[in-house]
Amino acid sequence: MSETCLINALNVEGLTVSRGARRLFEGLSLSISAGEAVMLSGANGAGKTSLLRAIAGLLRPEAGTVSFGEIEPEAARAGALHLIGHHDGLKSQRTAADEFEFWSDWLGGAPADRARAIEAFQLEPLMRLDVRVLSAGQRRRLALSRLRAAPRPLWLLDEPMAPLDTFWRAALGQMMLAHLRTGGMILAAAHDPLPIPARIVEVGG
Repeated sequence: MSETCLINALNVEGLTVSRGARRLFEGLSLSISAGEAVMLSGANGAGKTSLLRAIAGLLRPEAGTVSFGEIEPEAARAGALHLIGHHDGLKSQRTAADEFEFWSDWLGGAPADRARAIEAFQLEPLMRLDVRVLSAGQRRRLALSRLRAAPRPLWLLDEPMAPLDTFWRAALGQMMLAHLRTGGMILAAAHDPLPIPARIVEVGG
């Protein structure tokens, strides 16, 4: 991991989030330590995605706090976490190579890490293709490659397995385990069980 990735804990205390006039959850608290994975469970619309976005600083909660150990939230969000949303955030008119390079540059990925990401997600055959012709699973692999192209300790993942086939679900599970073994942290919203040991936190309801 890069030298800026110094956080070793995530703490959410008393978080309250609403969408429009509807309160999604109130007083939610959770904590994650280095080497730990947590899975967010709950019905559609319970607020799992909103919780991830609040932790990443993209949504302002009504109450509660989010902290990252000894690191200021602004610094942690800028250089120590990845948010891979349910929507992959890729531009369809660009090539896979253009998207990969854009995100790698934006996140400050080193050349060696970029090469490892391309190999790990088997992206080389896709690089000259426009994103719009990629399958859902290929698009997901391209989006997830950011995790390896610019290593950061906290992974916030929204339905990471959804479009992946059996092979790539297993492969991502191995990458998750490797991340945890090096002190990384994973917080993932999912309906199906993750392919790794994870503590379950219920959202909403």
